[in-house]
Amino acid sequence: AQKPKPVPTTAMAASLADAAAQEAKGDSAAAIRTYRSICIEASPSQANAQATEAAIAKLCALYTKQHDANALAKMLTELRPFFAVIPKAKTAKLVKNIIDAVAKVPNTTKLQVQLCREQAEWAKAEKRSFLRQRLELRLATLLLELCDYAPALTLITRLLTEVKRLDDKLLLVDIHLVESRVYHALRNVAKAKAALTASRTAANAIYVPPTVQAHIDMQSGVLQAEEKDYKTGYSYFFEAFEQLGALDENVLALR
Repeated sequence: AQKPKPVPTTAMAASLADAAAQEAKGDSAAAIRTYRSICIEASPSQANAQATEAAIAKLCALYTKQHDANALAKMLTELRPFFAVIPKAKTAKLVKNIIDAVAKVPNTTKLQVQLCREQAEWAKAEKRSFLRQRLELRLATLLLELCDYAPALTLITRLLTEVKRLDDKLLLVDIHLVESRVYHALRNVAKAKAALTASRTAANAIYVPPTVQAHIDMQSGVLQAEEKDYKTGYSYFFEAFEQLGALDENVLALR
């Protein structure tokens, strides 16, 4: 089969406009076909990266609206030729965004686990350590949600050994935080507190995004409540609630 020819940027811009018009008319099927022609069927090119990324975002939104988790999952494989021609950091962001889109579809936790495993294996084969580490952390978080604690701890232990050598403080904050949650689920409060302290120590050395700080405060509140220090626990919960409320993270805030 012949390789598809690169589509000129101007033609891609026109196709994006066509797809937007189809979407505005309510013809989602036609819009999906057009977006796919831009980001999947056309030959991948760095020159057309901006239009391709725009089409990917629109396609994700349409599939999410239709609750088509399988189509979203398929995109991760279909887009690999495009991932090969763009910077690794952009690839990591796009993979994260697509898995985030899958997460918005109800009852997809097991599918997310499968995707994280598959994409982590691909990232390992492609020597994309930055992406693999973040996928494995997400996988550990999903395993925690599924109460599959032993594999989650195995992943976390290996990640901690690797990331400590790299001195990636922000990733260390997240890993220790998940570690604390796993140990708390296992009713090992002492180890949960030690992991949370390690998370806070790493966080104190860098700027931490407000969402991450809110998660640290939430876990602090949980562990204080475990020790029946409800007043301190309440102050942590209130701090987390205010931060998440200010960020419009209403679902997390109400948890």
